[in-house]
Amino acid sequence: MGLDIYAEEMISHYEHPHNKRKMENPSIEFHENNPLCGDDITVYCLIEGDVVKEMAFVGDGCAISIGTASMLTDFAKGKTLDEIEKMGFGTIKDLIGIDPGPARVKCATLALKTLKRCAFLYQHKEIDQATKEL
Repeated sequence: MGLDIYAEEMISHYEHPHNKRKMENPSIEFHENNPLCGDDITVYCLIEGDVVKEMAFVGDGCAISIGTASMLTDFAKGKTLDEIEKMGFGTIKDLIGIDPGPARVKCATLALKTLKRCAFLYQHKEIDQATKEL
């Protein structure tokens, strides 16, 4: 697949994001922002046992930030909290199909950072350094 196909998918998710809504009665929610470019997101998770059963988000941001958040909400459903905790930048690159480059890494990882914080906080665990650095 060429990069154009991935870019088209990203734009499609930006223009028509999946799961972009406030979730009523989530198990946990967390808010993050990227002060460098103004991206802002709140992630909501419904967790049963140790599995993300439902994920939603609200927020504003650039095409990469919102497009990635949309893709991540689909991808994270059915994952265990342990699987979520182990996700990193490589997960995002694989998910979106492109390397956003150093100037857009924070845009691409904002939703993942927020989701991972939900997983750690839900389990009353300390946030790991890798998540803090996303």
